[in-house]
Amino acid sequence: MTRRVPCPPAPGPLEAYAARFDDLFSNLAQRRGFREYLAGLLLPRDRNKTLTCLVGTEPVVGAQHAAVQRLQFFLSESTWDHEKINARRVALLLGDPATRPHPDGVLVIDDSGDRKDGKKTAHVGRQWLGRLGKTDNGIVTVTTCWADENLYYPLHAVPYSPAHHFPKGKSDPGFRTKLRIAAELARTARTAGVTFRAVAADCAYGDQDGFRRDLAEAGLPFVVALKPSHGAWAYGKDAYTPVDAARALTWTDAEDPGDWTRVERTFRDGHTETWWAAEATLGWWGPDGNVRLVVATTEPATLPAQSTWYLATDLPRPGSPREADSPEPAAGLAEVVRIYGIRHWIEQSYKQVKDELGWADFQVRSDTAIRRHQTLVTCAFSFCWDTWFAGPLQESGAEDPEDPPAATSAEPAERGPAQTPSAPTVQLAQGDPRRPGLARPLDQPPTLLASLDQRAPATRTPGPDQPRRRRPRA
Repeated sequence: MTRRVPCPPAPGPLEAYAARFDDLFSNLAQRRGFREYLAGLLLPRDRNKTLTCLVGTEPVVGAQHAAVQRLQFFLSESTWDHEKINARRVALLLGDPATRPHPDGVLVIDDSGDRKDGKKTAHVGRQWLGRLGKTDNGIVTVTTCWADENLYYPLHAVPYSPAHHFPKGKSDPGFRTKLRIAAELARTARTAGVTFRAVAADCAYGDQDGFRRDLAEAGLPFVVALKPSHGAWAYGKDAYTPVDAARALTWTDAEDPGDWTRVERTFRDGHTETWWAAEATLGWWGPDGNVRLVVATTEPATLPAQSTWYLATDLPRPGSPREADSPEPAAGLAEVVRIYGIRHWIEQSYKQVKDELGWADFQVRSDTAIRRHQTLVTCAFSFCWDTWFAGPLQESGAEDPEDPPAATSAEPAERGPAQTPSAPTVQLAQGDPRRPGLARPLDQPPTLLASLDQRAPATRTPGPDQPRRRRPRA
């Protein structure tokens, strides 16, 4: 076999991470493109993470520059398999003790809608974009994330194609609803070896009987939200919506809570809040039924819309007749609230990271290129965790004489030189570029992770009571 040509190393610690994927690329151009694309996504830029921005060229006229065209070919025409890259990324997360999922974590299902103009791009259509809070022309991607109280990372993502992209519309065999995609992704996560306590999703998924049924048939426990007005068939004057069921519960005050139980919620910044949770009955849903209705709120007397959750779960209640036969451990009210609470903050944090790394900034049209871009963004995100748990970086010339010398890796990087050059301390693209119209960020890669440590939400996980850069869980 012909020996591979060494690939120019990526900036700083990015090289060691990128080298773990080298065997999945067939040639030097692909390995180099992988490094350059990740480096471009990770660099702090004021402009969007478009192809021209990734290589530091002029926004419009620079689109024809050779460096831009090279990345365009890597994203759109090259032969690498994005699914294999993502599988390797997930395997690295599952194999690292710092990021390995555990049974108390949560599998969060969500979708992200981003506005896109035109009609020629794959998956584009006029549809509801939750990120914008309105119906507009754009692309919606269904995603799964694993999360606990201290850590979260994306697992899989599949763009949703509206019915007009198929010859027979919704009756076409290739058409899949977002609900079906979400259920398939949940099964994919379980097949990949991801362990979790339950699947969590908002009311866009929780309100759908078919989605809950698909999860139950796959043996995936769930805690999902319902709209307050989600109707259920009932006799006569019995409760027929979650809010009706909640209002039927007894409450006097905190000293005499009636049907409600006090639940203390602890947030990531250390502060706590007192919530109240209760088992409610809605149609055939009840404390001992196959599906429980749990209501959680800050004010049982008024049920404020902004701080009241109506949750459906198939986890058995402690002491219920279902507990003995259930394959899943019983979940009390505090546990159900904890599971859904993780989903609640992950949605906001994940959006911030996608904004920072350019999730929606792609300038390609094909399905393959869009999926490749999304895969590369998740690789850049996972690299942040990989480097965070590896420990703090020492800036050039700022070594602490009391610190022990850095340990040498027992195994060299899979590709490239044995040692990765340290990142210089100069500013990005300082001075004149080598060629007119091109400011090469990769020519002078500065302190890459120092910037990420200040800007990326992922690096702010440890709180004041958790100074070490590792999870408290073994």
